[in-house]
Amino acid sequence: MRFALGASLTQTSSDTENLAVNNSGSSKAMNRLLTLLHPETAARHYASGAWRSDTFYTLLQRHASERPTDWALRDSRQRLSWSALLAWVDSVAQSLHLSGVRRGQRVCVWMPSRLESVLVFLACSRNGYVCNPSLHQNYTTAEIILLLERCRAAALFMQTDPDAKHAELLAQALALPHLKAVFEVAGPQACDPRARLFPLASSSATLSQVPAVAVDTDPDKVVYLAYTSGTTGQTKGVMHSDNTLLANGRAMVSDWSHDNSTVLLSLSPMSHHIGTVAVEQMMAAGFELVLNDLPQGSTTLDWIEACGASYIMGVPTHAIDVLEQMRRRGLTRLGRARLFYMAGSTIPSELAQSFLDLGITPQNIYGMTENGSHQYTLPTDDATTIVQTCGRACYGYETRIFSQENPDLELAVGTIGEIGTRGALLMLGYFDNQFVTEDSFNRDGWFLSGDLGTLDERGCLTIVGRKKDLIIRGGHNIHPSRIEDLAYRHPAVQKAAAFAVPDVRLGERACLAVVLRQGSPLEAKDLLEHLSQAGLSIYDMPEYFVALDAMPLTASGKILKRELQEWVKIARIAPQAVRWNSFAKGI
Repeated sequence: MRFALGASLTQTSSDTENLAVNNSGSSKAMNRLLTLLHPETAARHYASGAWRSDTFYTLLQRHASERPTDWALRDSRQRLSWSALLAWVDSVAQSLHLSGVRRGQRVCVWMPSRLESVLVFLACSRNGYVCNPSLHQNYTTAEIILLLERCRAAALFMQTDPDAKHAELLAQALALPHLKAVFEVAGPQACDPRARLFPLASSSATLSQVPAVAVDTDPDKVVYLAYTSGTTGQTKGVMHSDNTLLANGRAMVSDWSHDNSTVLLSLSPMSHHIGTVAVEQMMAAGFELVLNDLPQGSTTLDWIEACGASYIMGVPTHAIDVLEQMRRRGLTRLGRARLFYMAGSTIPSELAQSFLDLGITPQNIYGMTENGSHQYTLPTDDATTIVQTCGRACYGYETRIFSQENPDLELAVGTIGEIGTRGALLMLGYFDNQFVTEDSFNRDGWFLSGDLGTLDERGCLTIVGRKKDLIIRGGHNIHPSRIEDLAYRHPAVQKAAAFAVPDVRLGERACLAVVLRQGSPLEAKDLLEHLSQAGLSIYDMPEYFVALDAMPLTASGKILKRELQEWVKIARIAPQAVRWNSFAKGI
């Protein structure tokens, strides 16, 4: 079924009968996902206060009751009070219920950063659904459909756009047998901006008599499913409960003394876990969350000043771009901002120092979708700690360093090893993937990150590098295996290796090195055209290219990417800068 927000809903009588059965709640126990949740572990987290009885929805109810007219959520078109937010969340939840979505089923979101993405998440917390917000805007139709199939999505929310991709996705989504409903929200060209906010309101007398589903008050249910490939390139569905998420938000709010006067602007999209960390803090403190939905014709700097943000969240690239905008305007103050959270990739020390010089405290963050923003500096830390480390683990969480060769062996202070963590923020496992879940922990239950670092005597973490070869371009994960796999499909390519090269603004960019088959010349533009035709997203395109006579290899014949990176560093090879946009447009 396909619906537009604000439109009337009609269903057959058999649909109505099914809704009545679903509302009975008798199948609640059958709709639980298999997780790592264990009674003894849960009891320990409750006893420490890291876990509590709150859910995202019950916190919403509390804020709406205590401060109904205070601002809660904002994008470029609308600004909602806590009472208005609660009313709309209830309406979205009822629309999903009337569509036949049951507890434990997955609700997916493919939209730019706008209010509806938060509304859907909160509605899922209310009804006991599992929200999957990680259908990124740059995903191809094939990638989105694959994730819808992987999680057997029961509902999809998407923005209406007059383009071929939207039409293609809609047609393929509606053909999925497990998808009960597709909800469309009006795009930015809509004449009536309020129409985009009102969920389905049924004009059917029969359906209006179906009672609203009871609020699911279990804070340990799975409420969030985020797909991440980590460092392996294999898509994994990270499961979190209200408690594992809110434990992070509560700790950050406490450590940074946030209250309902804080205004938080998230520059990261809601499809990224940083956006979820923003919602966690919003609900824990009861402050206003502003989304990165820029008014037409404005810049990020304009939006920061207009919304009155005192707290900004994003990746280092966001921070670099904001500083550049300030420099061009000759500004020495960033509106009301006093704190800038940076995560997703390594923060250059000079970037952190630039914010300190402006009187803005940078929050140096380390974490993953699997364990949130668990490691961070504090406002009381000295400049050296803020600039050079990711601080300490937050309340309810622990970080240790383990041997790369023996993950069960903990290493001494100051020794480089693999970062391992455990505690109240940790995910409840990977959805429908027992083996990957098992392989992600050592024998004592420490989650192994795949990243390398050191801890000092204070417990402050310094990131050294990545155990795998993931390329992180401005917070966006690029997986070399994907590029290499498609490159190998070109008849001229004998060997291929994609690896990261450093970049001052974005942290890293992707470089593609190839060895060509004898007598098969190949230009960079032709290979990029091949990659595009093969389905590689423009956001994953290599930005450097080099053709080699031979690759550096290990004794077993594996390509040594670290050696390629070293060759670039010492100028033994000089990759050519390439840009797919330029080739595609013929400029």
